Amino acid sequence: MGRAEMYDLCCQYQGKRVRITDTDGRVHVGRITRVDRKTVWLEPDRGFGGYRLGFWGWGPRPGFGYGIAIGAIAGIALASLFFW
Repeated sequence: MGRAEMYDLCCQYQGKRVRITDTDGRVHVGRITRVDRKTVWLEPDRGFGGYRLGFWGWGPRPGFGYGIAIGAIAGIALASLFFW
């Protein structure tokens, strides 16, 4: 999947809980809070194994969590498909 297609998919899933696998094989689970052309901002959720770092003010401003480069994303799916 190309970078433009991944960007469009991330925009479509903005505000939803997702499971992102990066090119290094790491899995990130949380809610997409922001998307730009280079980065997807993910707020980890305790209910899905994260620590809600954005809630305590990490990242560019509170609530944003941490960023994942769009070019480093190998796969993305709605988290509800994996956690029921």
